[in-house]
Amino acid sequence: MSGTVPWAARRLLLGAGQTAAVVLLVFVLTEALPGDAAVALAGDQPDPERIAAVRTAMELDRPAHERFALWAAGLLHGDLGTSLVSGRPVTAYLADGFGPTLLLAGLTLVLLVPAGVGLGVLAARHEGRLADRVVSSLTLGVYAVPEFAFGVLLTTVFALRLGWLPPTAVGHGTDLLAHPAVLVLPVVVLLSRPVCSLARLVRAGMIEALASPYAAHARRCGVPGVRVRYAHALPGAVAPAAQQLARTVDWLLGGVVVVEALFVIPGLGTVLIDAVAERDVPVVQGLAVVFGITTVVLNLGADLVTRRFAPRAGVAA
Repeated sequence: MSGTVPWAARRLLLGAGQTAAVVLLVFVLTEALPGDAAVALAGDQPDPERIAAVRTAMELDRPAHERFALWAAGLLHGDLGTSLVSGRPVTAYLADGFGPTLLLAGLTLVLLVPAGVGLGVLAARHEGRLADRVVSSLTLGVYAVPEFAFGVLLTTVFALRLGWLPPTAVGHGTDLLAHPAVLVLPVVVLLSRPVCSLARLVRAGMIEALASPYAAHARRCGVPGVRVRYAHALPGAVAPAAQQLARTVDWLLGGVVVVEALFVIPGLGTVLIDAVAERDVPVVQGLAVVFGITTVVLNLGADLVTRRFAPRAGVAA
């Protein structure tokens, strides 16, 4: 126990440093965005006085380090800023888009774990045989297709040609659960690559665990094969998969942006794309910080889970 506390403290300090780096990086990158928000908000063919007045009202005439200090202080108090375009708090944009994005990501994760682990275990149990070759070929092939291209392909086949599913969420409102058919294609696209990664990782871990000395010893002691696979080998194979799952959630944050744009789903990804198009810097900064901090927290959680199931991996990390 005494060794766990310092390790956990180091991980928390690392997370705090990463969070601070995320905040600084988001500010620097949004400052580098092309165009001028004051010019965009001053209207068509604005005069220099109008642009100067807008820049003063938005405090864009202050030095960058002062604006960063004010923005960072607001973040510490939970204030993500105010939209330059609408005047609404950034938290209101988060509230509007959080539901659809959480629903898409949640459904993807709920289906991802059993599908990825199940395929990996199936391939490992039949190593070198037909089932293993089929699973390995499919996961490799699907993983090689970019999400956007895969989404366009599925939409063309199942929505436009066969007419089985709606191509977008247009006309279905924000209550996506009331129209579950709208969710099928987006969730399949979001699942496609993470399932492949997780299945291949679990397969490799299971094969290694089943060939280990402790698995062989368990068999010699008369332990049933099912128990050897699922009580002894699977936990060791799932431990590194926990970190892959955290990286998958990281990827989901970016994948959701693509999928929401492709299927016109009114989530955080759509909000972010609209904010970038309008150069609504506070909204872009607020969403980027939320995404970045979520990534840091998830990776810290994955480290803790990995250390719980595989202490040596945690120490090495």
